[in-house]
Amino acid sequence: MQLNTVKAVISGGVSGLGLSVAEHIVGKGGKVTLFDVNADKGATAVAALGAANASFVQTDVTDEDGVKANVAAARESMGGLNTVVNCAGILGAGRMLGRDGAMPLKNFAGTVMVNLVGSFNVAKAAAEWMQNNEPGEDGERGVIVNTASVAAFDGQIGQAAYSASKGGVVGMTLPMARELARFGIRVMTIAPGIFWTPMVDGMPAAVQESLSASIPFPSRLGQPGEFADLVAYIIGNRYLNGETIRLDGAVRLAPK
Repeated sequence: MQLNTVKAVISGGVSGLGLSVAEHIVGKGGKVTLFDVNADKGATAVAALGAANASFVQTDVTDEDGVKANVAAARESMGGLNTVVNCAGILGAGRMLGRDGAMPLKNFAGTVMVNLVGSFNVAKAAAEWMQNNEPGEDGERGVIVNTASVAAFDGQIGQAAYSASKGGVVGMTLPMARELARFGIRVMTIAPGIFWTPMVDGMPAAVQESLSASIPFPSRLGQPGEFADLVAYIIGNRYLNGETIRLDGAVRLAPK
């Protein structure tokens, strides 16, 4: 699939990694529909990307009926749908046993709902449309790229909910790819390490330097454009399927 033919739904698309993916796709001539809960940032993102090739739909990725309707609307507005990039997520940090007692179950469940269930929800709604696309080379009809985290493999203290949610994203990658193979739909996951995001941008300089020093090479935070580059490569390489790629500068998270 060439980027100028991409018609993508990008969840969490109004900032950070999702917005960088949108910028890359639009820059290569593709079209995007951004899903996010933040309407103000959505309007700003569309203004920057250009309304001719980008649109925004306020979306709660955990709402099954809402996602189904919004995916259908996105397909209609773009004149098709062949790509999903799931970047919507929340950190959900908190200890299982904190100073105020055990973590409320709603905190754990809420993180899993957004990061894992939300990714599945958007993917399955899009796949329902993609299965009817005209097949391209090798019979390809679409590609789904999910976002996990290195915390899926070496989560830190206080990341039980986050790590579980991202571990679930990794775990569903292969079975989803196997199931959707008969429709010519590929499924891949990226597990980014420590990336420069708005959250990190607000941290003290000393904390940013400490994070950078923990990364073997290159010893710096990942750039959103590097994430977008990998998404673009996945879209273009049809033999990438059913796998999770760590994008992390060889970092392995310490316990805390």
